[in-house]
Amino acid sequence: MYSSSSVSLFGLLCGLVVLLILPFSSRASDPDPLQDVCIADLNAPISINGFPCKPDSEVTSDDFFTDFSKNPTTFDVFKRAVTFGDVSGFPAVNTQGVSLFRIDLDVGGINPPHTHPRGTEAGIVTRGKVLVGLVTTNNTFFSKVLTPGMVFLIPRALIHFQLNVGKGPATFIPIFNTQNPGVSDSLTTLFDTTPPIPNKVLTKSFRVSNDVINTIRAARASN
Repeated sequence: MYSSSSVSLFGLLCGLVVLLILPFSSRASDPDPLQDVCIADLNAPISINGFPCKPDSEVTSDDFFTDFSKNPTTFDVFKRAVTFGDVSGFPAVNTQGVSLFRIDLDVGGINPPHTHPRGTEAGIVTRGKVLVGLVTTNNTFFSKVLTPGMVFLIPRALIHFQLNVGKGPATFIPIFNTQNPGVSDSLTTLFDTTPPIPNKVLTKSFRVSNDVINTIRAARASN
């Protein structure tokens, strides 16, 4: 027997999916599919704006389902764990213009400031207490602390973050109107490139000394 709260969260999650995968055609993030099903062949040697379909004869019921029920046992340096439901982790979303993830934040964990260049994000908090913040292109900061059942929206390509401000673990499910939203981490983009962005560019941009930039690089390299 399901509790009324779990049913309500499920219904809200379903509503988010519908809102994101049934936009007006002019607003869709991905091209319209040309067939009912195109389970991604992730091992294909060629990928042109997506993945080729694996043969219909190889498609099974399991291809249409994935599992977000398991709590993580390990976290990264940000006390964050990600369960992937984009095309790389859930090949059924290939050509369908939708993807979703499970993000777990341990106590004090953060999903650091980042952007998704290819998709709008809507999400629902399912556990804990999460501070969600975003910054618009005119440098206005919006934020709110969310609890289970509350929903957030991040417009495409805007910088945003999620921070666990509760006393226990937190979980939220972000959903995107694209099979591959992409992610551009603000720190990674600046300090972890190959080859490195010249220190001169970073010192002039942040108006700090060379020592500050080297300290940041060293701290990131150690993690």
